[in-house]
Amino acid sequence: MKNYCLIFLLLGFVLSLNACDTPKDTSQDRNLPTDKRPSKAPPVPALKDRYFGQKPGITPQPFAPGAVTTANWECCGVASPDLKAFYFVRETGEGEAKKQMEFVVMQHKNNHWQDSVISPRIGTPFMAPDGKTLHLGSRYRDRTKTGEWSEVKKLGAPFKDLPIMRLTTSSKGTYFFDEFKSDFTGDIRYSRLVNGKHEKPKLLSKEINGGKSFHPFIAPDESYLIFDSKRAGGYGDSDIYISFRQKNGTWGTPINLGDKINTPAWEAVASVTSDGKYLFFSRNMGSDKNENVDIYWVDAQIIEMLRPKR
Repeated sequence: MKNYCLIFLLLGFVLSLNACDTPKDTSQDRNLPTDKRPSKAPPVPALKDRYFGQKPGITPQPFAPGAVTTANWECCGVASPDLKAFYFVRETGEGEAKKQMEFVVMQHKNNHWQDSVISPRIGTPFMAPDGKTLHLGSRYRDRTKTGEWSEVKKLGAPFKDLPIMRLTTSSKGTYFFDEFKSDFTGDIRYSRLVNGKHEKPKLLSKEINGGKSFHPFIAPDESYLIFDSKRAGGYGDSDIYISFRQKNGTWGTPINLGDKINTPAWEAVASVTSDGKYLFFSRNMGSDKNENVDIYWVDAQIIEMLRPKR
């Protein structure tokens, strides 16, 4: 990554640390590319089902063209467990003075998909498997009795001082999250839920933490871990990898998802739908200035194709 990009990412990281204390949160994921975007999103068409009338195969394709994925900057897509909502981040505004990140939800209501802006961007979205918590990096929202989301809350100890970009959780309540470092490397940690409290975070193995490991996604049953990393043997920039849990409880050697998923460009921030059918991820479709990041999806059978036979 070029020096000016590193400087920009570091600036975004510093700003995000103070985002919760400002009326307007413009925090940005410190490992995500950004650039200029138009200020108006395209109209959302009437569609018949929860997946925008699409069904991907083993070759990734843009998700919901014209509604979610456009010629603009969209990233970090994740579906709710009931598959009735899709959360993502998009950039709007023309020129540096007006550019901002929006946290957006598409909801399937009355046989239509409708989009609405939840807030300026706060972290990287991920919904807990039970649908009751919306994680936003080091912050979160709880589902209220009325079905709405609570105000943004901060994670307490032992997480409050950690520079977390993305936090995901299993059905057991185990947290898996990344830690962005000032030298632009990153590690992935986990924290189990023990007697109702999360234990002190622990580092995953050196095989997982190869220097630049970010944006973990833990399977609900903790049988596999997906993350992105730039390492030897990859296809270029950041690639998406998967590690399967072994019989003895350790994590297997990370496997590159291959040239259908990964390209010489930046691929990152993967997640799998609750029904296990589809894998979502983000890909840079622009130049090395990263002016066009899109949300892609693919049949999740790729996971089973790579899973070691027992």
